[in-house]
Amino acid sequence: MARGELLLELLSEELPAAMQRRAIEDLVGLIGDKLNAAELGAHELRGYVTPRRLAIIADGIPERQPERREERRGPRLGAPQPALDGFLRSAGLTSIDQCEVRDTGRGEFYFAVVERPGRAAAEILPDLLGAAITQLSWPKSMRFPASPLRWVRPLSSVICLFGGDILPLALGDIPVGRTTRGHRFLSQGDITVRNAADYLDKLERAHVMLDHDRRHDLIMAELDRLAAAEGLSVKPDIDLINQVTGLVEWPVVLMGKIADEFVRPVPDGLPPEVLATAMRTHQKYFTCLKADGTPAPRFLFVANNRAPDGGKTIVAGNERVLRARLSDARFFFDQDRNLRLDDRVAALKERIYYDSLGTMLDKTERIEKLAGVLAKQLAPQLTVTPAEAGVQRGDAKPAALDSRVRGNDELVELAQRAARLAKADLSTGMVGEFPELQGVMGRYYALHDGEDPRVAAAIAEHYKPLGPNDTCPTAPVSIILALADKIDALAAFFSIGEAPTGSRDPFALRRAALGVIRLIVSNRLRLSLGQTLSYADITVLQQTGGRSVQRSIREAVLPFIAERLNVHLHEEGARHDLLAAVFAVDKDDLVRLLARVDALSRFLATDDGANLLVAYRRAANIVAIEERRDSRKYDDLVDPSGFKLPEETALYQRLGGIAVALKAFLESENFEGAMNRLATLRRPVDEFFEKVTVNTDDRRLRENRLQLLSRIRNVMNQVADFSQIEG
Repeated sequence: MARGELLLELLSEELPAAMQRRAIEDLVGLIGDKLNAAELGAHELRGYVTPRRLAIIADGIPERQPERREERRGPRLGAPQPALDGFLRSAGLTSIDQCEVRDTGRGEFYFAVVERPGRAAAEILPDLLGAAITQLSWPKSMRFPASPLRWVRPLSSVICLFGGDILPLALGDIPVGRTTRGHRFLSQGDITVRNAADYLDKLERAHVMLDHDRRHDLIMAELDRLAAAEGLSVKPDIDLINQVTGLVEWPVVLMGKIADEFVRPVPDGLPPEVLATAMRTHQKYFTCLKADGTPAPRFLFVANNRAPDGGKTIVAGNERVLRARLSDARFFFDQDRNLRLDDRVAALKERIYYDSLGTMLDKTERIEKLAGVLAKQLAPQLTVTPAEAGVQRGDAKPAALDSRVRGNDELVELAQRAARLAKADLSTGMVGEFPELQGVMGRYYALHDGEDPRVAAAIAEHYKPLGPNDTCPTAPVSIILALADKIDALAAFFSIGEAPTGSRDPFALRRAALGVIRLIVSNRLRLSLGQTLSYADITVLQQTGGRSVQRSIREAVLPFIAERLNVHLHEEGARHDLLAAVFAVDKDDLVRLLARVDALSRFLATDDGANLLVAYRRAANIVAIEERRDSRKYDDLVDPSGFKLPEETALYQRLGGIAVALKAFLESENFEGAMNRLATLRRPVDEFFEKVTVNTDDRRLRENRLQLLSRIRNVMNQVADFSQIEG
């Protein structure tokens, strides 16, 4: 069968860089699906995207659909005429003589056999491609006068060729043919193409690098080459590389200089974070680093133009723009330091935190109180004695020795001071210009004001961790402030009924919950989440005067945190059912909970554990069935005097001994010991089921045996809710 080549290009105004990759992937998928559905599947389907165009090249499309032979069974022989007429109309036939009569084993029936010739691809493709273009979804789209089509930016022209011939597309007044344009600055006039190979060749000569991945790799290589030539390195920023790849059709990487006055160490120069943010956010520049990791007086950028002077004019222009931008930043930095952070706190009452939750000053006062409570609870784990202060960091106190906090009172004082100042930098000019630097600038201003360095560090780190790849604070004051900020957010928004629903999470509460989990687990903190949430609940209520939901914050937030913990552990390969089983009996202490999950996992991997789980289910199922049948619970005390068989007595005695031992093991958090003691239950349980009939005709004996089985369930559930465990 003869096959043809399809070339489609949609030329437009500049497409947003963040939408480009998704758009070409979706368009390739739509066209591929429609070609396959029309039995015109291509051998190869490639998509290309640049800031101005989406292009599709499909090789090996059949020039015609295959012929189709359709068979349809009709009415039985001798059926009334109306039934025959309806069948003929549906099959596109005019006479019953055009049908075959076949014996199906259940009688003779009419069969219509219709041969349908395949349509030419050139007839099908215009409607098919038009549908794919119309169905392409954009996060944001617009209408423009030349076409009724909604598109992210106005379309300029379309190339649509099949086998070298133009296919008509119904796109309003947008010209459809074989003409395109090259690079906006490096190419002049229209470009006429014959086919895909001609298209690729002429665009390359017109300074359009069509392949996104090729542009991406070229930019990375050139960044590294230019930096290495100066003995520098490029600060890693894959997101910025992806962004600038979508901004240029012919990338040219250039290096500029930063005035020395801006790269001097603070307080004479600008903070490195300000330099990087000003260059990255506003100018899409890359930061260069010296061998020691400090900023170098150089920057790299990607131009979309090849200048006759080798880029000197472009570099000079960008240096002037950057100097003006950094001068503004320097002005804000100098002005901000004229007013102490402490004096900015009062201005937080002018900033609304959320309509039903008061101002940022209200938020500050809540986290200040909560930080004090957390500091008292965590002080034994996060403080060191003077003698310990000289000891190397060890496993016993993983977070304590980082910042040498000595004693409960000092930790409380530092934590509350950090909480008091944590949001004060929101009113500074620098954070107003660069909102992503909140917290970071607070640290610099706190150090300038003479605040304790541990307080300053906590201000900078209290938003952390911002995501799964972000670092987690380890210094005691930073840990406490970060926990207080996130727990307050959870308590506050849950208290007014603003819990996340589905994909909706406008206040980033899922991220806050994951942050709480990481802070606790990474630093192995023994913290009662229930008590902390209850205190946060009271603090919110005191300020807001009530809530729109009736249940307590503890009851609402603990399951939410458990759900996030489940997601967190699932990403690390843990079993969600074991987490659910343990969480049913131990909701409060995440470190203890995870230790119990780990011990339970190892126990169930043994033969004793697996067989005991089977026995548990058997016992639990029997009791559940009989409880439903008798409309009562079998959870009364077992009467040992009513036993008839030694297996009953043996099981009862073993359960009693295990129950006492489990209590001691669980209180001391010896979960391995608890699992080992549970393992001794396997033999008496097996012997009980082998020799004892539970549902006897003796009513009192039957009830006693059911209560004994219920005791198996209750004893094992001290360790975990085994009914939640799968497999």
